[in-house]
Amino acid sequence: MSDAVIDENSGGRYPFREIEKKWQARWAEAKVHKATQDTSKQKYYVLVMFPYPSGSGLHVGHCKNYVPGDVVARFKAMQGFNVLNPMGWDAFGQPAEQDAIKRGVNPRTVVPTLAEVYKKQLNILGVSYDWDREINSTDPSYYRWNQWIFLKLYEKGLAYRDAAPVNWCVNESTVLANEEVVDGKCWRCDGPVVKKPLPQWKLRITSYADRLLAGLDSIDWAEGLKTQQRDWIGRSEGAEVDFKLAPPSDGGGGGITVFTTRPDTLWGATFMVLSPEHPLVAEITTDAQKAAVEAYAADAAKKSDEDRTAEGKEKTGVFTGAYAVNPVNGAQIPIWIADYVLTGYGTGAIMAVPAHDQRDFEFARKFDLPIVLVYAEADTPTESELTEAFASGGVFRESLGSPFSGEAQDKSVIVPKVVKWIEENGYGRGKIQYRLRDWLLSRQRYWGTPIPMVHCPSCGIVPVPEDQLPVVLPDCENYKPGPDGRSPLSTIPEFVQTTCPSCGGPAERETDTMAGSVDSSWYFLRFADPHNAAAAWDKAIADYWMPIDMYIGGREHAVGHLLYCRFFTKFFQDLGLISVDEPAAALRNQGMLNAFTPVLSGTDKSIKPGEFVSYPRDEWIAQYNANKAPIPAERIIEVDGQQKIEPIEVEFAWLKMSKSKQTAVTPDEMADKYGADSLRTLILFEAPFEDTIQWSEERMNGPYRFLSRVWDTVSGIVSAPPAPGTPEAISTVLSGDLPDTWAPMPDTEVKALRRKLHQTIAKVTVDIESFRFNTVVSALMILHDALRKFCNAGGVAHPAAREAAEGLTLLLAPLAPHLADELWEKLGGQGYLYQTQWPVSDPSLAADDEVTVVVQVNGKVREKLLLPAGLDNDTLQATALDCEKVRADLEGKTIRKVIVVPGKLVNIVAN
Repeated sequence: MSDAVIDENSGGRYPFREIEKKWQARWAEAKVHKATQDTSKQKYYVLVMFPYPSGSGLHVGHCKNYVPGDVVARFKAMQGFNVLNPMGWDAFGQPAEQDAIKRGVNPRTVVPTLAEVYKKQLNILGVSYDWDREINSTDPSYYRWNQWIFLKLYEKGLAYRDAAPVNWCVNESTVLANEEVVDGKCWRCDGPVVKKPLPQWKLRITSYADRLLAGLDSIDWAEGLKTQQRDWIGRSEGAEVDFKLAPPSDGGGGGITVFTTRPDTLWGATFMVLSPEHPLVAEITTDAQKAAVEAYAADAAKKSDEDRTAEGKEKTGVFTGAYAVNPVNGAQIPIWIADYVLTGYGTGAIMAVPAHDQRDFEFARKFDLPIVLVYAEADTPTESELTEAFASGGVFRESLGSPFSGEAQDKSVIVPKVVKWIEENGYGRGKIQYRLRDWLLSRQRYWGTPIPMVHCPSCGIVPVPEDQLPVVLPDCENYKPGPDGRSPLSTIPEFVQTTCPSCGGPAERETDTMAGSVDSSWYFLRFADPHNAAAAWDKAIADYWMPIDMYIGGREHAVGHLLYCRFFTKFFQDLGLISVDEPAAALRNQGMLNAFTPVLSGTDKSIKPGEFVSYPRDEWIAQYNANKAPIPAERIIEVDGQQKIEPIEVEFAWLKMSKSKQTAVTPDEMADKYGADSLRTLILFEAPFEDTIQWSEERMNGPYRFLSRVWDTVSGIVSAPPAPGTPEAISTVLSGDLPDTWAPMPDTEVKALRRKLHQTIAKVTVDIESFRFNTVVSALMILHDALRKFCNAGGVAHPAAREAAEGLTLLLAPLAPHLADELWEKLGGQGYLYQTQWPVSDPSLAADDEVTVVVQVNGKVREKLLLPAGLDNDTLQATALDCEKVRADLEGKTIRKVIVVPGKLVNIVAN
């Protein structure tokens, strides 16, 4: 028997740099992670949202999705699935272009460099991507299919050009989609966003609104995210109601149509409100009100939709001087404009019912407009006494002369009745309305896919023939958007000037480029068949891999990318290009990783370290943590082109780790100090997958010590000489009975170790499936601790120790793959763990010998019994009734019922 003892405090002998470099090279050379089209095996497609490469590369916050995605891929491969785990670069669009502008270089030269940095970092992390499937959205062989998809959408009437007010980023002179405007500012540069009228290409995603809603019921996505999509689509049932204009503004019988979900409140409509952009505003506004209306409309154009509709915002508006006629009672009601009404939703006009809508109520109170109650209860205040809108309840008031007098305010009952009545009387029609707007595709940027359309003076808009694709993005010296709202491509005559594909005459190319979101709306299909030069993908190949089995990415993409890729998938199914109609069967959203960030005192506005005259970071953090008081500092600012020093006060806050805030910590740095496997383990262990982590490098020591101890423990087991007559290694982790020719350890200790191993196998398997990675790490720590104690008690050379070491190594493989492959080799294992079978728990070995059974009388705990596992119900009941405390409690009572939960509980009901 060996006297070797595992040192629980060791950790200095774990050669992680040598191990990680060795296995990364071996994996790459052997193409261990290459996916093949093997229909004899069950596939598993795991995908992490592909990144846009920018700045200085990845930071450790990005590991929150890349590492868990890799754990799932490795786990599924070991379970025998044919795993597809690809990676590529979403390199078109605003982020890459702005990074290039800051560097003063062309994005065409920047993207490959940045992609190589990302790729190197991901390989350092040991992520098991199939690099043979790498795609880059800026490659003409990829964006050619963006253009082909656009042409298919155009053929089906789903792509169209329309002049409309758009979100215009003032700083970057480009159009933003609604989801790219955050709190009224550009999502990328944080600059102001205003409304600007421009001709734009759009996609009719609204045509798929009902299918997009219905499809949410069939996919395993977080309920919160699905609710976001449902709210964004915003399906509303109601009516369109026609209001005629009152003379003299009627212009010969014109009118205004409104959409309302509450046509039953028409009798309380006392004024109308149009959006400032409504085309009728200029026509109906009286001369006396013209100046005020035009000034108000100009001011509204400078605000974002979010600013205009913000809850609690003070209501503003201007009277047009015109009136409309309420169709249900003939009352003339004034027409106002106000910025809380948007052109993009409904008809851009509302009937205002201040008694039953809070926004209308606030508007009416401010401008002294009439308020009429449609519904009321016996104790409802009069209109003049109302302090807020009467939102629900009550019955229809008889004094209004409506055919619905006395009806309860039950929308599900009365609204259909009123809609029918409106239709019968010619006042309007039933209507289903959506909050969802068509997808704004155009961007006035250089760095994007050229839209394959031609403008011909004779033929109009003509699509580029498919055999002329791709329309290649030309080289461009001045790729910064201009203030005129046109793309830099418009300044390149050799690109713009072309011939019409229809008539052969001179024509001009479309100079808008596509939003970068197009690239990511179908890339998962290209990953299935990335080298196909004849088609975007082969249907049979895509049908094998699709849908994505596990998609991983941020919840911030809920109403952008995730909505768009669902729309594209349904469209492709309609074309017969693919069989599925949802891109991802399951989706998981990772939490963020926050860094302790210097901010301007009293705000959450971060200050970059480079802006300070002096930044003694550690000293300031210690000082701030000690008393939470602002710290005096000096910041360098630029005023009129000159640098000046500004005195400020600094605090610290936990904000999302960011390269732009200069708070990023790179995975390269952490891998070099502690090992990539230690970083992977920390990311998995620190918090549940969906929770936010507060980054601290000090926390790296914990996983590093754990992996160091695993290294020492398994190394000690490998080096321990076998006992006479026993094999050096058992054939497999689940080999059944161990050799009984050498058993210096008590049988109870051997059983306990094997039980812990098989219980851990069961738990780790379930927890990886459930994305409970933090408890996976905890379970492995507990198993290792049991193994270490077994070894230190004299069992280091026992076959049970080797069995547990092999099991621990296999379970560790998805989390710390470099260390696991090295330990597997030391243990005599063959090949790569990525290609080795995942262990399966033996229930008979995992079962506890004894269980704790709780005994209750009328639901109150009276005893806890430690009993042999597997006792039948009759024995459990008899044992419980024989307890002294239970007998005392039952004295003088009659037992009415005994409830037995095998192995857990006996509850005696008595009175």
